[in-house]
Amino acid sequence: MKVMIRRNAAGELSVYVPKKDLEEPIVSQEKPELWGGMVTLANGWELSLPAMAADTALPVTVDARRVSGD
Repeated sequence: MKVMIRRNAAGELSVYVPKKDLEEPIVSQEKPELWGGMVTLANGWELSLPAMAADTALPVTVDARRVSGD
């Protein structure tokens, strides 16, 4: 699914899912550089993110895969 990842003014990462009109903060991430690993959203969803360069500018739209969550 297409998701947009962005960082707010406080430096916190969040994910926006346009088809669900859902925006949730990222509460944990598998890799410090974010890309190529799993992230967990505040609502419990786990998303697998594609591998990208660590210095990828945000906001960015990527094709993530939902692994679990309600």
